[in-house]
Amino acid sequence: MVAVDVEVRTHSALHVVKGAVVKVLGERAKWTYSTYVKGNRGVLTVKFDRKPSEEEIRRIEELANEKVRENIPIKVYELPREEAEKRFGEEMYDLFPVPEDVKILKVVVIEDWNVNACNKEHVKRTGEIGKIKIRKVRFRKSKGLLEVHFDVLEFEDPS
Repeated sequence: MVAVDVEVRTHSALHVVKGAVVKVLGERAKWTYSTYVKGNRGVLTVKFDRKPSEEEIRRIEELANEKVRENIPIKVYELPREEAEKRFGEEMYDLFPVPEDVKILKVVVIEDWNVNACNKEHVKRTGEIGKIKIRKVRFRKSKGLLEVHFDVLEFEDPS
């Protein structure tokens, strides 16, 4: 396997974590407010109305790692904006708008998991990401924001 830049792996993990957050917490948590990646550390911030339970947090991590182990393709489509909107709908945008003057969009798709307009670089398959470890979860009640802080760890040796 070719070594992939850690920030590319970590950014790709944002999409996997977001899919897990939506699966566990429901559609109310689908709107991404912001993301942050530095090295192997990432933060996904979504609009939400409460702090998740310890069980929900454990389940998010578990589902994210299951998706990594599935090693499914991460597809990136480069499409005219109008075509992308027809095909994927407004939900690909989240809460940070893509400027109107951007006429060609890159849309990242993890089938039945996550769809987002995203101009970053991504791994080709989820299995390239590595293990995802949720470090902490912070709920900012006054803003209605849930921050999921995670690390992308090196691959575990199966032997």
